[in-house]
Order: sequence, then C-alpha cells, then structure tokens
Amino acid sequence: MTLNTSFERHSLPLEYPFTIARGTRTKTDVITVQIEDDTGTVGIGGAGPSAHYGETAATVEAVLPDLLKVVEDVGDPHQLARIERRLRETVERNPAARTAVSIALHDLVTKRLELPLYRYWGLDPTESLETSYTIGLDDPDTMAEKTETALDRGYSTLKLKLGTDRDIEIVETIRSVAPDVDLFVDANEAWTPREAVSRIERLADFELAFVEQPVPADDPGGLKFVADRSPMPIAADESCITVADIPQIADRCDIANIKLMKCGGLREAKRMIHAARAHGLEVMLGCMTESNASIAAACQLTPLLDYADLDGSLLLADDPYAGVPMPDGVIDLETVDRAGTGAVADR
Repeated sequence: MTLNTSFERHSLPLEYPFTIARGTRTKTDVITVQIEDDTGTVGIGGAGPSAHYGETAATVEAVLPDLLKVVEDVGDPHQLARIERRLRETVERNPAARTAVSIALHDLVTKRLELPLYRYWGLDPTESLETSYTIGLDDPDTMAEKTETALDRGYSTLKLKLGTDRDIEIVETIRSVAPDVDLFVDANEAWTPREAVSRIERLADFELAFVEQPVPADDPGGLKFVADRSPMPIAADESCITVADIPQIADRCDIANIKLMKCGGLREAKRMIHAARAHGLEVMLGCMTESNASIAAACQLTPLLDYADLDGSLLLADDPYAGVPMPDGVIDLETVDRAGTGAVADR
C-alpha cells in the first residue's frame, strides 16, 4: 500500500486572551497532518504543542518529515503498534508531533473500516461526558463576565485558572454569579505546598470538585504534602506526562490528568487510563488550545473517563475543522454519523 503524507501549519486566534499562572496568549499555532491511502481516503490528525513541554510549532514541523517517513516506509496504517514503536525510536521527545501522526493514523484506519473510532475501541457512546469550559486568569470582574457568557452558552461545568494573590476573591466572585455550576480550579504549579494547603482550606467553602496541580511538578514531595492535608481531591497535570508517571503520582493525588499532547499518542493515552485505574485513581482527559483535528480524537476516549476537560477548540475564535458536537458542553458521540475521529474540514 502506498501512503502519501503532508502537514500544514495554522495560526488560530483565541476568542479571548488566555492567561494562566505562566503567561498570556492571544493565539495558538497548531499543525495538521494528513495521511492518504491509495484509495483516496485521508486521515486527519493535529498537534497542539506546548512550550512548557519543550515543543513549538517550529519543532513539530522540524521532526514531522522524519516521523511521516516512518509511516510511508511501513506502508500499512493498520500496523499501529509497529508504527508507534518506530515513531518513538525516531523521535524520543516531541510528543505533540507524534500525537498528530497517531491521530491521523487512527482516523485513516477507522475510515477504512467504516467505523467511528469509539466503536473500533468497543466503547459505549452513551457513556460520554460533559466537558468543562475554562475561564482564564483575569481580574475578578472580567472573569465573572466571561463566566456569565459561558453560562449563557449552556456550559455547566467550569474550570477556573488561579495562581495570583486574589485567588480567594476570584472564586468567591465566580460563585456569586454561578452558584450551581460544577466548578474546579487549576493553579498550574503556582503555589508552594504550605500556601496550597492554606488556600485549599479556604476554597473548600465554595464546594469545588477538585484542585488541579497546586504545586510545581518538580516537587513530588510537595504534591504529597498537599494531597495528604487537602479536604478536596487533588488532580495531577504537569506531574503526569506518560504512563511511567502513573505509579509515581498514585499516592500523591486522586485524579490523573492525561493529555494527548503530553503523552505522545492515542495508544499511550489508553495505557495511561488503564494504569491510572489499576492504581485507584480517577481519570480526566485534558487538552491544550487545539483545533478539532486533535480534540475530536480525544473526545472518542470520553466513555473511559471520570472527567473531560476538552474545551481546546471551544476557546478558539475560528477553527478550520469541525469535530464531535458539544451542545451545551456535552460531548455527543452518539450523533457522530461518520467514520474516524469525527474531524472534518470546516471550509
């Protein structure tokens, strides 16, 4: 079989400037991969690289030719295990780049089999979830305005970015305009362990679902210190990259936050989900600011999850791809009437 591969870079504006404890962005650069077989069937995958993990759009573009040559050399997209192994041997790091290839391959394979990806995996689409919608850091009044807009759009699960000296005021303000939503917060490593314990004790009054990554990932002892003293569940994000991290965080948190762009592909993400379950952890699948070229594939995993934080495409002002429908934030796999991941060019 002959496989033809290509990739394209998109610079996508965000609907709002997006601020977390580490900085602010107004756009996101993503790369879309296409893998076409000799029948003209095309698999689509996307990379949403994060500089925090050592990747940029430029580094993804730099390594994709080598990764796609592996795909072309193997020639059979159904040999997913073999290709995954060779991709890692070819480029050890750059997980977002490998993820784009992984998604495009899974999209192609399931299109060839005329199956949605969730059905290929044997998953029940009725067990899907509602995604959270993220409110980026800003002054409390602006965050309240964005929250009201999110509520008007039907979202009922929200994530608040924290990591300032006004964190308690922010949560108090949001709860005043959204008293009934499911709410959790993400500090993105911004607190010291003792600061985290103090703030979490005060935040417990606001009926939060959990707190995500309160302390730096390079302080595993600090994460355990917080988890042992927190009245709320703790989720590990930056501390949880690949399947090898799951045993390391198992006694330091309650929830593993898995992201395709951190772990390197769909097969690794599934291994992480099962490993987290084996270690007694709940599982969330998160994302970067990404297009539906990758978010659609992540949505296919939601029947395996406890929480979904897959709003990456919802934060964009414009997306060149449509994906899995999310009416009022509900990831609606049942209505996807096409094979593959559900991603399709929207222009």
